[in-house]
Amino acid sequence: MQLQVTNSPFNESQVELLNRLLPSLTETQQIWLSGYLSAMGFTTAPSAGAGVQAVQSNTIGNVEGSAVSQPAASREVTVLFGSQTGNCQRLAGSLSRKLEEQGFQVTLTAMNSFKPNALKKVENLLLLVSTHGEGEPPDNARMFHEFLYSKRAPQLENLKFSVLALGDTSYEFFCQTGKDFDQRLEELGGKRLSPRVDCDLDYDDSVTEWFEGVISALNAHLNAPAIAAKAVQAAEDADSQEPLYTRNNPFKAEVLENLNLNGRGSDRETRHLELSLEGSNIQFEPGDALGVYPENHPELVDAIIHTMGWNPNDIVPLNKKGEDGTLREALLHHYEITVLTKPLLEQAAKLSSSNQLSDLLSPERAQQLKEYIQGRDLLDLVQDFSPWEGSASSFVTILRKLPARLYSIASSYKANPDEVHLTVRAVRYEAHGRERYGVCSVHCAERVQPGDTLPIYIQHNPNFKLPTNPDAPIIMIGPGTGVAPFRSFLEERGELGAEGKSWLFYGDRHFVTDFLYQTDWQRMLKDGLLTKLDVAFSRDTEEKVYVQHRILEKSREVYEWLQAGAHIYICGDEKHMAHDVHSALITVIQHEGGLSPEEAAAYLDNMQQAQRYQRDVY
Repeated sequence: MQLQVTNSPFNESQVELLNRLLPSLTETQQIWLSGYLSAMGFTTAPSAGAGVQAVQSNTIGNVEGSAVSQPAASREVTVLFGSQTGNCQRLAGSLSRKLEEQGFQVTLTAMNSFKPNALKKVENLLLLVSTHGEGEPPDNARMFHEFLYSKRAPQLENLKFSVLALGDTSYEFFCQTGKDFDQRLEELGGKRLSPRVDCDLDYDDSVTEWFEGVISALNAHLNAPAIAAKAVQAAEDADSQEPLYTRNNPFKAEVLENLNLNGRGSDRETRHLELSLEGSNIQFEPGDALGVYPENHPELVDAIIHTMGWNPNDIVPLNKKGEDGTLREALLHHYEITVLTKPLLEQAAKLSSSNQLSDLLSPERAQQLKEYIQGRDLLDLVQDFSPWEGSASSFVTILRKLPARLYSIASSYKANPDEVHLTVRAVRYEAHGRERYGVCSVHCAERVQPGDTLPIYIQHNPNFKLPTNPDAPIIMIGPGTGVAPFRSFLEERGELGAEGKSWLFYGDRHFVTDFLYQTDWQRMLKDGLLTKLDVAFSRDTEEKVYVQHRILEKSREVYEWLQAGAHIYICGDEKHMAHDVHSALITVIQHEGGLSPEEAAAYLDNMQQAQRYQRDVY
């Protein structure tokens, strides 16, 4: 629609300019301009003679190239993320785009790139952070977390903040890092813009709730209306920057190969899977992970249905989208049945006639509840606390969505176009009188054959990447299946013609049966792609030897590589291996560099800040 001079407050030349500009604006540009003008308070007529000049003085720049004028400080928002695998970083980017659509000026950065002393100047702070390990901050949030809890943390009476916490309710310290930040910012005088939201693995609805809450709160604080409700959606909802196949829309990849990497006589089973990406347009980089949606074990599904006396063909909800299917299909493919959580037991107590379950959930029995949950599954629950009330349909709605399992990618896309390779160790153990197993690993080991398909998606991990300089030396530490991404790293470096030195520390139990990808490493050594290889097989010697021992044995050379600019990568078990390797590295730096323990720790912190020390640990 064209503006006309007779029905608008603009003169003829202004109308001509507007009629040329407005039709050319995209929807996003229209939304931004609307919010910007509302925020700048153009509600009263300018003084005589001001006209267009008044508008020019508030724009981001003018035609004469004069100094930039900043929008009012109250429209400035700082978005900080702490992310180990990339989820919070991706969501923070999505939130920032939506805030900019609303006319806000956004500063987006990782917590370890943010100068803590600048916190005193921040008025609006939005934090997105995951929890790692046993309630620990992710690597790039650790130093900011320590600063806030130190004596150097400033009073923040002028700060308005909100926290989005990502976690997993199957862990005892669910969303602990987000809770820490939320509590500490309040203690320092900050005021919440919007309540903290704690997200489980299936976080889309919770993210949408938080996005809407913080944007509405920011607009309300400015007495500015929210511009367009459709601009507030979760990160993966029809965002043009998202790929076709995502966590919510996985690609069904055909299995090309499924091989056991362990030799005859090994007490371990490690599968090498090769999947086809043909037709998906999916691409990835070394360091990324593959999300795989598994199938629950049919025997466990059938045992639960039998115990409850249900009909496997009953129609039940499959998800929150309103899709229905058979009960057996729901328990096989859609709901988690191998992990118990406190929230699940609290919901189950409403459907159980057993007073024992309610008693177990009482505050004074917290330790017994923790012990009960550990190592038990849904079959244990329904057997231990019968009788149950309600239908199968009402029961499945209290279950969590079956989450994908993430595996470090073991191949380079450049070296293997339209393929992705995985290294998956089958997990089997006995607990509470029954054999237990890893859902995805045993699915891959026992029931996936070449020609079958697996629902997959790429989990990009910007925090575990090769150096931008292909000639930089790299030290890779990855025992067991932790070696997977380093196969990807070296394949990629081979395709790029990288000339930087590379050193791999690998460990497992037995040389003869458990040396994963041995022929690959030997070929790479022969070709010069792998410069050095040090191995540790813990069960082949009377005294157990692990990768951290090999690092200490090569202390002088490791330090020389670090001084020459080497990047260090660690992949694998966080609780034991990664902690022991970290301690070994500090010992090397302290001893060879003649530093104190504190100085050696600071040396590693500085490497991490410079992205020369990266970990993919779990």
